[in-house]
Order: sequence, then structure tokens, then C-alpha cells
Amino acid sequence: MSEIRPIRAKSGTNQEGASAHNRRVIIEALRLNGTLSRAELSRATQLTKQAVSNIVDELEHDGLVAAQEAVRNGRGQPSTPYRLVPDGAFGIGLQIDRHVTRALAVNLVGSVLARAEANLPSGGPDAGIEVVLELVGRVRDALGKASRHSLERMVGLGAAMPGPFGLDTSDDDPWMMASWQKFPLVDALAVGTGLSVSLQNDSAACAIAERMVGAAHGLDHAVCIYLGYGIGAGLILNGELYSGGNGNAGEIGMALLAPRGADRTPLEHRASLAALYQRLNLDPGDPQLSSKVEALAAAKGENVRAWVEEAAEDLRWGVQLIENLFDPQTVVLTTGAPATLARLLVEAMQPLLPSLAERPDRRLPRLQLGIVDPWTVALGAASEPISRAFDPRFSAILKSPAVKA
Repeated sequence: MSEIRPIRAKSGTNQEGASAHNRRVIIEALRLNGTLSRAELSRATQLTKQAVSNIVDELEHDGLVAAQEAVRNGRGQPSTPYRLVPDGAFGIGLQIDRHVTRALAVNLVGSVLARAEANLPSGGPDAGIEVVLELVGRVRDALGKASRHSLERMVGLGAAMPGPFGLDTSDDDPWMMASWQKFPLVDALAVGTGLSVSLQNDSAACAIAERMVGAAHGLDHAVCIYLGYGIGAGLILNGELYSGGNGNAGEIGMALLAPRGADRTPLEHRASLAALYQRLNLDPGDPQLSSKVEALAAAKGENVRAWVEEAAEDLRWGVQLIENLFDPQTVVLTTGAPATLARLLVEAMQPLLPSLAERPDRRLPRLQLGIVDPWTVALGAASEPISRAFDPRFSAILKSPAVKA
């Protein structure tokens, strides 16, 4: 019997997929606006009043939205606003970095309900996976105490770690987490927790966090530059996270931007926090690292100022390239670095280089400082299962069995 010839095609839509998409549209409208009546939802989403009523009834039955006290506007009939139910769904996020792992749990509206962190032992995943699973278990137990609905309303576990994924990297390369990147992490977490698991790079997780509760909230076109040990960019395009063909979209840290003479080293080798640690002779695994960097940044010492000036020059080119390639509404700089250092860097990046983003009708700044918190990656990782389950996305209107909302 001959093999079936693979045929390239887009999947068609169907009524079930359209219904799932419309449910997601209603949920997003409530997330962005807080409370809306059925009439307001109909006007905002361009769905019929009957369609909105049917969806709201379903979501209310499912425990995802709740009616509020009726409001009388003028002489007409009072209207009933609806809001999302925070305990309607929960997600757990996991960050795996070079020296530390963090986990936290969020509810449907992105509020953090539990968090914990632990040091990762040397030896890669063989030594670290049990630490990671124990950490997730601690957060899960704490979440169960914070909300009695968390067990039946858990939508999944999101994991995030530095990329890129799928490359033939060496364990000797300090810029890569080769052993973890090659480890079957998703399978190990799924077996160890019994949850649906997704994996993304840390910059993508930061973009999700910024869209959920940060500077990209409500935006359909934004790019989040994550300044960590390395540098990456999370891409929000047409309201969805764009991951690329292999999950490595946005790896701008590997780009050879603005080479100074013969210096053609990657961007993250010059402008990342790792480059700063090297310049200051600091140990990235030091538990007091953040407070030491904060003190040095506040003092504006010569080495800190020199790194800020050089990093700002490189990152200007990165922002200019991003603007010309993706035409975002704004570029957001997110980092786990101390706030004093982050503000110095953003200030030093001004003025930005000319690009097509210089428009007379701009409503948002071309560059803005986003969330400055070492927990941002874990927050975005926890928000990913929520986003995957409830945010509008193209796959929701296709014949995809993976989409349930």
C-alpha cells in the first residue's frame, strides 16, 4: 500500500472553531476593560446581541464570568455589567536559569497567588530536575491553600528558560544552557506533575507578562526586549506571540549589530547583564548579586557608566532594527536587573536612532521601561497557559483539537 502523499494547505474553519474564537474574544474584552455589559460587549466585538448573550451565559455557567450589581444609566433599563472571575482558571509558571529556578502561580486575571525559588545545583538537569519538580510541588500546594478551586481549574504549567533551542551547542559555551536545552524538559515536567506543559524562551515569557499586566497590556503589536544574562526579544504580532519555526524568534542577542571596528561579537556578549558582571568582576551565582549591582549603579562608578554607555549604543541599533522590521506600537525593555540600573540604561539610549517609528501621530513612546523584576520570566511562564486557553488566536478558528476555550 502506497504512503499518503503529504499535501500543504491551511486548515479550514468550522462552526465549533468560530464559537471557540468568539468565547475568547469576549474573555479578552473583559480582561482589557474590567467590566462590560452585554450591550457594550456586542458593540465592542461586533457580535450580535444574541451571540453575546449565549456566550456570556455559557461563560457564567462555566464559572469564568460573573454578573455585577445592575447599573442604571439615564432613563433606560438598568444594565448588568460582567467581569472575569479571578478563580475561574489558574496557571503555574516555571523559570529555569543558570543558577536559580523560580515558580509561581497566577489566576485568570494574572494575580500572583504563590511563589517560591531555589538554587539549581551544578550538573545540569540530571541533578536539577528533582529540585525543579519539588519547587513546582511547593507552589502547587501553596496555591491549593490559597484557593479551593485550583485543582479542578488548573489549565497548565508554562516553563521558560534561555534559548535558542534545537542547536548543536557545546556544554563549554557559557552563553548557552546546552544540557538543559537538550534535555526532554516538557516530557519530564508532564510526567512529574501530570499537567499540560509548554516551553518557551525567557524573552517570549517576558512579552506575555508585559501583555498580561505590563506596558504591552491591550496592545496588538509590541516587541519586548529582555535584558538578562543574555538578550532576547519577545514578539507580539497581530495580538499573538510569534515564536518562529523552531521557537527561536527574537534571538537578537546573537545578532552582530553595530560592530565597533573589528569587534563582530554578538550583541549579548557586549550589552547583556553577563557582560556587566564580567566588567565588574561579579559572580553571577552570588546570592547578593542584585543588591551589589544596585549599589554600584546608584554610585554611578566608572565601570558601570562605561558599560551603560556602550550597552546603550548597541541597544539603540537593536531598537532601530526592530522598529523597521516589525513596526510595533512600542518597544518595551524588560529586565530582572535593579531598577536604578534599568533607568540609567533607558535614559542613556535616548535619543533613539531615526526609524519608521518616528510618526507624528504616535500615542505611545517608541521605547519604554517595562516590568523590572527578577520574577518577570516566571510570571510570563505562568500566564502562558492562561493565554493559550483563553486569548483570541488564529488557531481558535481552525480545526484544531488542541484548542479548548
